[in-house]
Amino acid sequence: MDQNLILSQQIEDLLVAKNPRGMQDIQPALKTGSYLRAAQLMSRCKGTVLIATGFPVKGTFETDGPVGAIALYQALSKLGANPILVCGEPLASVVGGEYQLLRLPTGDSAFSAKQVLEDSQPELIICIELPGRAEDGNYYNMRGVDISEQVMGFDEVVLQRSCPTIGIGDGGNEVGMGKLKDKLSELDITPCVTSCDELVIADVSNWAAHGLIAMLSRLTGENLLEGWDNQACLKYFAERGSVDGVTGESTLTEDGYPGDVAEQLIKHLQQMICLDE
Repeated sequence: MDQNLILSQQIEDLLVAKNPRGMQDIQPALKTGSYLRAAQLMSRCKGTVLIATGFPVKGTFETDGPVGAIALYQALSKLGANPILVCGEPLASVVGGEYQLLRLPTGDSAFSAKQVLEDSQPELIICIELPGRAEDGNYYNMRGVDISEQVMGFDEVVLQRSCPTIGIGDGGNEVGMGKLKDKLSELDITPCVTSCDELVIADVSNWAAHGLIAMLSRLTGENLLEGWDNQACLKYFAERGSVDGVTGESTLTEDGYPGDVAEQLIKHLQQMICLDE
């Protein structure tokens, strides 16, 4: 078996090992090599990459999603691509001063998906921990609460695009998870029906970003995880209003997991890259 495919399979297994929301249970429905295929899409992209994120919680945004989006943004920048973060308020005001940003309205405020695509001309779209449209057209959190008024409704951009799309999720209600629509019926969730070209799943969506960057590192021969300070990024967002998506508290945690869990995961991913060289 191809060494890159073996590494991808190892990453896929590692990132659903804790299984808090059933991602390990639905993993068999995904064709092996999802991280490899998604990383290949990223490695080929030298133009604009839209990275959409931001899951509303208690009037603000959760730590899971934005941290991974920044990690992907930095990795793609190093490789010569042109990443642009896409988010609504209040997250947009947090990241707008430091990163290229496309700010979209939330709730009933409409925007033209066609115009977004014409203006940005993306070569790739990545959605990480982004609320996805359910069968009834609304958006729901993990508790089944309708959060449509707080969501920017990026699904139409994904549906109308002509470029490849990568979806990243950890529960079933995120953009892209519609790729496993039939399998999601096994989970206690109001699932998203919007699909994508390549879906990658993990116990925490931020962790999937690190797994993708590890795979991308293998493909490019450059350790793109080196120098990443996960704790500093968590602190950056916590100081600007983020909360843990599971507990709702302003802590340096991701979906209830202490920040050092991600730190150890990143070290493990770096070891996997080195060991397989």
